[in-house]
Amino acid sequence: MSVHGRNQEQEQLSPRRREVLDAVRGAGTPLGVIEVADRLAVHPNTVRFHLDALVTQGRVERAVEQPSGPGRPRTVYAPRRGMDQGGARRYRLLARILLSQLASTGAGAEAAATDAGRAWGRYLVEQVPPARQLTADEAVDRLAAMLDDLGFDPELTGDDGPPDRVRLRHCPFLELAEEYGSIVCPLHLGLMQGALAELRAPMEATRLEPFAEPDACLAHLALSKPA
Repeated sequence: MSVHGRNQEQEQLSPRRREVLDAVRGAGTPLGVIEVADRLAVHPNTVRFHLDALVTQGRVERAVEQPSGPGRPRTVYAPRRGMDQGGARRYRLLARILLSQLASTGAGAEAAATDAGRAWGRYLVEQVPPARQLTADEAVDRLAAMLDDLGFDPELTGDDGPPDRVRLRHCPFLELAEEYGSIVCPLHLGLMQGALAELRAPMEATRLEPFAEPDACLAHLALSKPA
C-alpha cells in the first residue's frame, strides 16, 4: 500500500463520519445506505459520501447482496475485519525501544547498525542494469537522490573531480540521533556504503562526521582503490 493510502487510513475522522462508522459497526449485519441514513436521521447522500470515504480508508467493506426473490441487488456495507487502523501511532517510541536494546548489546552495536544500514542502502537505491557501469559522478548523483528521498536534504560538494563530500542538511531521525548517535550515525554511513556498493560505483563512503557544521553533518567520499 502506498504512503498516501496509509495516511488516509490514519487520518482523524470527522464527528459525522465517526457516527456513520459506529452505526455500521454496531449493526451486527451489513447495512444499506438507506438503513444507515434512517438510524442517524441523515440524508442518504450524506451517508453515501461518508461510506465511500470509509471504504477508501479501509475501515468499511462494500458488497453486493443478491435478493432472495425478485428485485435489484443491494449494495451493503460492513465493518472491515481486524483492528481499527485509525488512531495515534508511536513509531518514535518503538524506535527508541529497539535502539536501546541494540545499544545494550555493547561493543558490537555500532557494527550491527552499520551492517543494517548497508543492507537497506542496497535495497533503497535506484537500481542499475547489470551491464551498465556508472561513472563516479553518476553514482554520487544516485546516492544523493536516495538521501533526498529519505529526507536528508543532501548537498554535494568538492573541489576537482567528482564530489567528495555530502552535506546532510537535515536529519530525518534527529531526536534519535541526538540520543543514540553511536548507533544512528553509523547506520546512516552504512546506508551510503550499501547504496554505492549496490551501484558498483567507483566511489565509497569512508566516514561520517555527525554535526560537523552548525547546520549539517558531513559525509566523506573517496574513489575506490583498485583491487
